[in-house]
Amino acid sequence: MRPFLYILAILFLFCSSAAGQFYKIRGTVYDSSRNYPIELVSVLSTSGTGTVTNSEGYYEIEVQEKDSIWFSYLNKPTMKFPVLKIINPMAFDISIQINVPLLREVKIKPRIYKQDSAQNRLDYAKIFNYQKPKLKTVTPQYGAGAGFDLNELINMFRTKRNRSIASFQKRLLEEEQEKYINFRFNKALVRRLTLLDGNELDSFMRVFRPSYIFTTMAGDYEFQYYIKESLYRFKRGLPPLDPFRKEEE
Repeated sequence: MRPFLYILAILFLFCSSAAGQFYKIRGTVYDSSRNYPIELVSVLSTSGTGTVTNSEGYYEIEVQEKDSIWFSYLNKPTMKFPVLKIINPMAFDISIQINVPLLREVKIKPRIYKQDSAQNRLDYAKIFNYQKPKLKTVTPQYGAGAGFDLNELINMFRTKRNRSIASFQKRLLEEEQEKYINFRFNKALVRRLTLLDGNELDSFMRVFRPSYIFTTMAGDYEFQYYIKESLYRFKRGLPPLDPFRKEEE
């Protein structure tokens, strides 16, 4: 009986691995100066899927977690990038060697944060919902005794795969938080409230960038008040204060 269960477990492992999980990798391909997007760059994966960049250099490709992707332009391929080692799958931008005179002028259209965030949650649902495997009991429908979930039992011993997915999940969550801060603490709003510009504006936004917790909890009034109070400290060379503090120094 034991050899049969062992063989059954191996079959489940291979079937699970073969099925795989599909993700989307998206980004923009630039020339070596990173100033000009490149059209018609081939984007390929080891599983056989592929696409090309559009007129704005943008691409989107569906891959499996064990895939690697690479880029090719004028029959010159780049190195291969393993999917689970890509730090920023929502904006995996790269630059390749190409002569600028070959490029034509393009217009970059701004992307919409809320739509991108919702789509990203959908594309990476398995990663966002990932939980560390643990023993679970299952009850068959036809009166047999309860037993352990075989898939969960197998996944408990796939430590390398579990670490990779957990690391991937952490990167996605951190990037989602950073994008939300960028969405609320944007240059247009800060410039309007502070009248800063150029290097002063860049310095202010870097030093007084709010935390994710405050950004999610603050209403519009509290958020704009924080920016104005931060301008007061910025002009006097003072460091940032915790925005949740009520008292003044």
